[in-house]
Amino acid sequence: MPHFIRRWYLAGSGRPEYRSYVLQAMKELVKGSDRYRHFIDGEWVDSTVKEWIEVENPATEEIIASVPRGSAADADRALTAAWNAQPDWEALPPIERAELLKRLARLILQSRERLAQIVIAEQGKPLAEARGEIEGAALYLTYAAEEARRVTGDIIPSDNPNEQIWIQKVAHGVVVALTAWNYPAALMCRKIGPALLAGNTVVVKSHEGTPISSFEIAQLALEAGFPAGVINVVSGFGEEIGQSLVAHPYTRLVTLTGSVRAGKAIFRAAADDLKILRLELGGKAPFVVAEDADIASAVNAAVLSRFENCGQICICNERMYVHDKIADEFTERFIEAVEALKVGDPRQLVDVGPKFSRGELEKVEAMVAAATDAGAELLTGGKRMDGSEFSKGHWFQPTVMSVDNNAMEIMQNEVFGPVVPIMRVADFDEAMRLANESRYGLSAYVFTKDMRRIMRLTRELKFGEIYVNKPGGDVVQAHHAGMRDSGLGGEDGKYGLEGYFQKKTMYLNFN
Repeated sequence: MPHFIRRWYLAGSGRPEYRSYVLQAMKELVKGSDRYRHFIDGEWVDSTVKEWIEVENPATEEIIASVPRGSAADADRALTAAWNAQPDWEALPPIERAELLKRLARLILQSRERLAQIVIAEQGKPLAEARGEIEGAALYLTYAAEEARRVTGDIIPSDNPNEQIWIQKVAHGVVVALTAWNYPAALMCRKIGPALLAGNTVVVKSHEGTPISSFEIAQLALEAGFPAGVINVVSGFGEEIGQSLVAHPYTRLVTLTGSVRAGKAIFRAAADDLKILRLELGGKAPFVVAEDADIASAVNAAVLSRFENCGQICICNERMYVHDKIADEFTERFIEAVEALKVGDPRQLVDVGPKFSRGELEKVEAMVAAATDAGAELLTGGKRMDGSEFSKGHWFQPTVMSVDNNAMEIMQNEVFGPVVPIMRVADFDEAMRLANESRYGLSAYVFTKDMRRIMRLTRELKFGEIYVNKPGGDVVQAHHAGMRDSGLGGEDGKYGLEGYFQKKTMYLNFN
């Protein structure tokens, strides 16, 4: 954004004659026709490389926008802007940083319908879920802002006379935030809220398939009045601009939501400079149903926790272990509920939209075929949707399979789609053992009324997030973190915020 327009906006933001003109000028600068620009140092700027990435609507396969294919030079420019802005940003009282976060949250909510339609167009999430994502994005910012008056340290006694030890929380510096395609708006705000509240500045790179939400939120951040360089948004491929962002000497902390492959690549790229990493990676959540479970509640939770966002959530119910005594009744009721799901145009109030991309669709299709070849039984679904309304887009039927071998690929590798296998177990102990036979350790679900079993979960079930007698859905005040290949670090709540600070100790002698 040109400096003179920014000055007019900041000076006259309360006056309609200025605000109307300036907001229109800013909107025109966000895009060149349907082409977005990088947002760096408070301005919309062209990439150093004149190449573009086309953004596809997964329901129609139409190209809806183009974004820059960012380069190492673009990464350097964004990180330099963040580096230069960081000292003044951290010098602000936390409550002033919080006020800007709250202002951005209000603007997001005022734009919720428009932003929800953007999420639908670039990601394929059904309307009700897209609206929920935008509300969640605002909530992440608001929750972080509410912590401004609770940034505390310690004063502890020294071993020496006339001396105190002060332990204070300070920012890391520049944070690189890499987000996944399944929740493009919410994941951006989940990361920038606590990072900014802690006094860091950020460079965001969203997934190349869903970059529009991040650019639109950057536009709102500009309207909210964030200082130039505090929030920067760039686009491009992970192995190009993403790699440059991670390896750059100005980057101190990297937060990623993405695949295990991407997490390991970042781990290697960050090693030389010993950068701080927060990696939220894949999941293969077990869903355990004991013989004493409330079957109706378990069925409802199993459906919601598998097929929300077309099964494209890291905490989704990915594999089910059902006690043999209730397996017939549970499976019958579960299949009935799955077959009742409405698949269709995500702009409408449907239950399931399309898969995100052609590659993702083909991956799911191949996993189902491999499972049936290995002996799994298809109970419902199992193929692409047919009919004229599905002639374009990436559609797959909600699918349920019966398996008898926990070593099968479908039980061990993340599907990230509308497919779930069911396996019968003889008792609760077998279910626990099979649940733990995984390289993942993000989320798990357990349905039982036995309090003794519930008390065992903390010690015995090796997952960072356990839902007991309820469907999935983490909340902002909790802590979202995985074990093993599901990552390290964590998000949300006081522990998530803690990770965006580092501690500085001062020995103060007043002799």
